[in-house]
Formats: sequence, structure tokens, C-alpha cells
Amino acid sequence: MMWIPLLLICVSAVTLVTQKPPVVTLRRGETATMDCNLGTVTNKAAYWYKQIPGGVPQFILSNYHGWSSPSYGSGFSSPKFTSTHQSQSDYRLIISTVEERDSAVYYCQTWDNSVKEWLIVTSNLSPPVLTVFPPSSAELQSNKASLVCLSSQSVPFADVSWSAAGSPVSSGISTSTAVQQPDQTFQISSYLSIQTSDWNMDKVYTCRVSLGSQTSEKTINKSHCSTEDQ
Repeated sequence: MMWIPLLLICVSAVTLVTQKPPVVTLRRGETATMDCNLGTVTNKAAYWYKQIPGGVPQFILSNYHGWSSPSYGSGFSSPKFTSTHQSQSDYRLIISTVEERDSAVYYCQTWDNSVKEWLIVTSNLSPPVLTVFPPSSAELQSNKASLVCLSSQSVPFADVSWSAAGSPVSSGISTSTAVQQPDQTFQISSYLSIQTSDWNMDKVYTCRVSLGSQTSEKTINKSHCSTEDQ
């Protein structure tokens, strides 16, 4: 399925599509609503897609203010998924009686642009379990080294951040998409590039992973390889 129609080749300006809120966190059984504004576009439909990290985007539905009802993709139907419009450019996706399997990234798209939004459905959501690994001995022979933080969790996405000596780190971070494990949990790997000299100076590094309101932390430094989850 193509994300952007060939009609795009005739377009000289990009439509600004906005979607809110950026993250929706709900408990199982509640109703999710996601709003999408198509900007200056008033004569095109809004398209909604669902994507589990690492998976293929799935077309949910399209809606247009001139239609009597939405048009659905395979495997999606009313009343679980519905859509309404508040104006010629404002559309809403409604997901009823949400379950954990509804947790995903949802994209709203018009003819030449799209935006995304997270939906996290919780049911006694457990904090992620973290394991942090120190640099390898081979890496420490050079000026650069890497710390690795593995997060085991019940949903396929999370907010991962690092800090060094209590200060947030904004560069040198590479975080993977979630990989589903045989036990149906998900694992995210995050790598932090550091200076070997900082490691040898015993600087303390912290990996922090958040799932909605649940947050876990684990610290590591040269003299004390790791501490227990906070």
C-alpha cells in the first residue's frame, strides 16, 4: 500500500497536518479519541493507519465530510473503529473498548503529509525491567565506548532517556524499535556512546525508561557496575 499518492508530484507546497494529543494513555475498556486537522485541505479525505513498531502500517479507515460513513480497511470495522468530522478539515478517530493490542502508533494522513500519535492501553501495567551493560574490554582500548540498556516490557514502545552525572544526555544515543520475545513481552535496546576517559573517571550514567506513568531507572559506573531499579 502506497503512503503518498502519485498526485504528490504535482504539488509544490506541503500541507501541514496536525494531530493531538501526541500521546494517549488509557486503561482497558475505555474509549480513545484522536483529533486530526488537515490544515488548508478541505476537499480531501483523512486517512488513518495503525502501526505496531517494527510492523507494517495497516489502513484503518478514511473519512470525508461529504460521505455518509467512513470507508474501512481489511480487518477494521464499526463499532470498534469510527470517525467523525467537526469541519471540512477537522476529523476524529474513535476506538471503543480499547485493549492492550490496540496499543500502537496511529497516523493521520492527507494527500501529501501525515502525523503520528501514540496510543498506550494499560491493564495493571508493570514497570519495565532494565539491564545495563558496561563497555566491552575491546572498546575500552579506544577513545570511544558504548553502554547498553535493555528494557523488557509488556507494550511495544517506551520513552528512553539517558543522563550522565545527573545531567540529561541529548547526543550519542541510538534506540531500537521494540522486538517481540517468545514470552510475548517486548525488548528495546538503547546504546549510549561515551568517552573512555569519562568511564575511567567513574562518571555515573543512568538509563531511564517510561511507560505512561510507570518509570524504571538503572545506573552504571566503573566502580559499581549497576544498582537496583529505582
